[in-house]
Amino acid sequence: MIGQTEDDKNKRGQAEDKTNCLDPTLISIPQSNIFFIKHIHIIHNIIQSMAIFSPFKHNSVFFILPATFNQDFHVTWSEPHIKQIDQGRTIQLTLDQGSGCGFASKVKYLFGRVSMKIKLVPGDSAGTVTAFYMNSDTDSVRDELDFEFLGNRTGQPYTVQTNIYAHGKGDREQRVNLWFDPSADFHTYSILWNHHHIVFYVDEVPIRVYKNNEAKGIPYPKMQAMGVFSTLWEADNWATRGGLEKINWSKAPFYAYYKDFDIEGCAIPGPTTCSTNPKNWWEGVEYQALSAIEARRYRWVRMNHVIYDYCQDKSRYPMTPHECLSGI
Repeated sequence: MIGQTEDDKNKRGQAEDKTNCLDPTLISIPQSNIFFIKHIHIIHNIIQSMAIFSPFKHNSVFFILPATFNQDFHVTWSEPHIKQIDQGRTIQLTLDQGSGCGFASKVKYLFGRVSMKIKLVPGDSAGTVTAFYMNSDTDSVRDELDFEFLGNRTGQPYTVQTNIYAHGKGDREQRVNLWFDPSADFHTYSILWNHHHIVFYVDEVPIRVYKNNEAKGIPYPKMQAMGVFSTLWEADNWATRGGLEKINWSKAPFYAYYKDFDIEGCAIPGPTTCSTNPKNWWEGVEYQALSAIEARRYRWVRMNHVIYDYCQDKSRYPMTPHECLSGI
């Protein structure tokens, strides 16, 4: 993570240690079977959850809906700063001068798709970081897939930073200025992870692709199951304009909201053949590369909204990293 100190890593690690608009007519819904799905919704109403439109929904779905948030998640950091509202359908995370907070899934997963609807900290949120990420929690050899939302001064665009750790190697940061106000309403953030590539989506718009190039000697996460984590914390020494903009504690407390937590993947422990089953929908041909529509949207993001890419940072990498040469 750019500019992140060991102290920042420790703050963020507490959670782990303690445990333009799209036209939906352009999106086709694939017909495929699901052999094993663990599907979690904070929304209890099965009719509502099935009605949510997404290109990832399928004709054969096995739903497991928790009666309460606590059945499938646990607080990993500062329970008093996490509040369940609307009968547990929405989770509020709080950051103040005393502490940030975090929660995580009770189960780890190997391949599939995870998503979360998030409404970020509004107004002057400089110095705050709201995170949604997957982590194997295996220290020096960890695999990790990060969404980190970097707070801003009022009126400035929100930045989302993504990062990928594979076999303990990270430092693959990319930053995108979001093209909407993510604090005004909920938006969906998703990670698709299969044997072919990892794709980060914002409202079904791909903003990052990391291909499996193990054949070229490039590490790829595929052996370690990962839990799903969410945190809200302070990192004003690097988060906003490289640390130039400090957090304004007079604006505290800061709130972020989460709902519709979705997992479709292989729960670990579980059937040993699940993660290698080529008939899992996320391993289907249509998910092995971006579709033509997705590729067009991806190029639009790259041309108009990327503000930092480690692949282009010659001060850090005089020689372009091999994975940066693989395209999409």
